[in-house]
Amino acid sequence: MALFRKEDRRFVQVVFRFLLVGLRYRSDRKEILRAQGKIANPEKYREHGRKAVEAFIELGPAFVKLGQLLSVRPDVLPEPYVEEFARLQDDVPPAPFEQVKPVIEASIGPIDGVFDSFDPSAVSGASLGQVYQARYKGVDVVVKVNRPGIGDEVSVDTKVLRRLVPLVGRFIDRGLRTSAESIVDQFSLTILEEMNYKKEAEHLLAIKRNLRSEREVIVPDLFSDLSSGSVLVMKRMTGIKIGDVKALDDAGIDRKRLARKVARVFLAMLLGDEIFHADPHPGNISVTGEGKIILYDYGMVGTLDEDTRTNLIRFYLALLTGDPDKVVDMMLRLGILDPMANRVVVRRGIELAIADMHGRNVEETEVRALMEVANRTIYQFPFRLPKNLVLYMRMSSILEGVCVTLDPDFRFVRMLGGLLEDEGLVSEAYKMDIIDEITKLRSGLEATIEVAPLLKSALEDYHSRESARPRGRGPFLSGAIAGVSVSGLVASAFYFGTVLGKAGFAVSLFLLAVAALVARR
Repeated sequence: MALFRKEDRRFVQVVFRFLLVGLRYRSDRKEILRAQGKIANPEKYREHGRKAVEAFIELGPAFVKLGQLLSVRPDVLPEPYVEEFARLQDDVPPAPFEQVKPVIEASIGPIDGVFDSFDPSAVSGASLGQVYQARYKGVDVVVKVNRPGIGDEVSVDTKVLRRLVPLVGRFIDRGLRTSAESIVDQFSLTILEEMNYKKEAEHLLAIKRNLRSEREVIVPDLFSDLSSGSVLVMKRMTGIKIGDVKALDDAGIDRKRLARKVARVFLAMLLGDEIFHADPHPGNISVTGEGKIILYDYGMVGTLDEDTRTNLIRFYLALLTGDPDKVVDMMLRLGILDPMANRVVVRRGIELAIADMHGRNVEETEVRALMEVANRTIYQFPFRLPKNLVLYMRMSSILEGVCVTLDPDFRFVRMLGGLLEDEGLVSEAYKMDIIDEITKLRSGLEATIEVAPLLKSALEDYHSRESARPRGRGPFLSGAIAGVSVSGLVASAFYFGTVLGKAGFAVSLFLLAVAALVARR
C-alpha cells in the first residue's frame, strides 16, 4: 500500500521527531519578535538549540548536512540556536569495509588488481563518504568513497523535506516560509553536488588552476583515470592539522602569519575567481613543516557572479566606513533586504546595531559580531539570505573561527580591508559608486528635461486663453499656477539635493533655474 512506502514511513518519523523541536522554536521565535529582536532568555534558547541539534543527528547524514547550512542562517535561527548548530560536526563512524568494498570495485575494478596495497581501515568517516589510504603505481594516495546506500537515503530525505515545507509553512510567518523554501532548495543542490565525485574532481581541477601562482598553497594531484561519480583518488599529502595549535608551535610555525595567509587565500578565491572553496573547517586544511597550506575536500564550493561579488565588496566598504545608508543600498542590491521594507526604520536599526558592537569600531569587529548584529536586526525587519550567499556566509564564519584559533587577536574585517586595497578592488568599488551617482543624475535630468517643455507649453497655452478672457481673475489664476509650479520645482530641487547627495545637487541647481524662469513669467 502507498501508505507504507519508505518515503511515507520516513515522513512520519521526521514529523514525529521534529514536533517538539518545532513547537519550541516557534514559541522562541514569537518571544524574540515580541521583544523586538532582543535575546531575553539565551540559556533557554541555547538548550532548545541543543535539543534541535540532537534531533538532526539522530535523523542521519542528510539532516546533519541540513543543520550545517542552518548554522549560517541568522534570518531563520536566533543567535543561541546558531551557536549550537555551528558545533554540528560531520564526523560519524565509518561503515564496515565489507559494505564499502563493492562500491569501490563497481567503479574501478578489483582492488587487489588496481592498487599496490590498500588499507581497509578508514582514515576518517563523514556523513556522505569515508576515506582510505592506498598505494598506486608507487605513489601514496587517498581513496574517497561514497557511504553505501547514501544516494537512496538522501533521495528519500530530500523528498520528505519538500513535503514538509508546506506543512511547516502553515505555522510560521510569510518571511520564514520563503526562507524555508530557499533552504531546502539550497540543501538539495549542495548535497547532490557533494555526493557526486565527478563534480568534486572538476572543482579540484578548477581551484588548482586558479591557485597555480600561489606558491604557499598545495592542491593535491588528482588521478582522473581512477575517479568516478562514487570514488575519488588523489595523491596523499600530509601535514599538521591547522587546528593543532601545539603541534604548530612545536614546528616553529608563526601562527599569526599563518592566520593572515589562510584568510587571504580563501578570500582571494572569493573575490577574484569564479569558484571558491566553501568548507575551510580544520579537518580540510593542513600545514607543511615549511608553512605551506594544504587544502583538502572540494565537495562544497560556491560561486558568485560578478555583480554579486562587486556589491559584496561595496557592502564591506560601507561597513568599514560606517555608512548605514550605503549598507542598506548594498543589502537591497544583494537581495538581503526585502524591497518593500521601511528603509528609514531599517537604516536606524543598522545604525544603532553597528554603534552597539561592543563599543568598538566597525573595522575591528570580527564576522561573528557582524552576525550577532544581523540576528538583532533580522528579527525586527524583513531580511532574508539569498541562496547564492549561503555558502559564502558558511565559508566566512568557519574561516573566521579557524583564524581566531590561530591568532586570538585576528580581526576578519580589518584584514579584509587590507586585502581589498592590495587587490585593487577598492577603486573598482568606488567606480561603481560614481556610476550609480551618474545614473541617478541622468535619471533626474531626463525627468526634468521631459517636464520643462510640457510646463512651458502649458503656461503659454494658459496665457493665450487668459488673454482672450475679461480682466479680473485671470492674472490671479495665472500667478497661482505659476506659484504652484515654482513651489513644485523648488520642492523637487530640495528633494534631489538632500536625497541624492552631490549628484542631486547638480539637478537641484537646474530645477531652481527653471523655477526662476517660471517665476519671471
